[in-house]
Amino acid sequence: MMARRAERRARDSERRAREAEHLAYVGTLTGGLAHEIRNPLSTLNLNLQLLREDLQRPASKSDPRLLRKLDALEREAARLQQILDDFLKLAGKHEVRLTVQAIHPVVEELVEFYEDRLHQANVRVRTSLAQDLPAVAVDAARLKQALSNLILNAEAAMADGGELMIGAEAERRGVRLHVTDTGAGISPEDLDRIFTPYYSTRPGGTGFGLPTVRRIVQEHRGTLEVHSEPGRGTRFTIHLPAADAATDTT
Repeated sequence: MMARRAERRARDSERRAREAEHLAYVGTLTGGLAHEIRNPLSTLNLNLQLLREDLQRPASKSDPRLLRKLDALEREAARLQQILDDFLKLAGKHEVRLTVQAIHPVVEELVEFYEDRLHQANVRVRTSLAQDLPAVAVDAARLKQALSNLILNAEAAMADGGELMIGAEAERRGVRLHVTDTGAGISPEDLDRIFTPYYSTRPGGTGFGLPTVRRIVQEHRGTLEVHSEPGRGTRFTIHLPAADAATDTT
């Protein structure tokens, strides 16, 4: 049995090494492409800003239609920048630095950061963090990014306000994190596609948020689940291995 377990660990380690090599290669290509796009996009934004300043000078007799067209151009340039930023979060090269720590500060700092914004959106936040949680090996910045995406998704799903519940409990050899909203929910048809890049049911959405969440969870050797009922809300659950369990899989 010990030999089979060692063989399985060796195969898992080899598979993770291949995946890491592939992700590093894709990340390098992505970074180069993003650089080539970002430079002309920055030039475009700068020239739009200068053009607006010229058109708004007191001596200028600009047609109001020009200002409206300029507004549209600036909105589209901003959207391109957002798409590029979100794409890099998903496909860019990231160095994940796992450190053993408690999960409480990560969640509490994030809730405090979004508290005012959610209050203004008429969203009430409830947290339930068990005290007996085992330590986990996480990259705090990356995990915060994943949870941020889930919180912002929840906010968007509750256009008329609602309740956001963020909790954490201990489970067998790990920690279970969940983000639950009382929003519009996701239809069964959309549920099968929400982790597909570029797919979004939200107007103006880039479709990179949830795929990024899944990638980050996988970087932590965790799993991600979603349960949703149209008209009642959605619950995302992240399962993270405890620090000793994560070490056992390396």
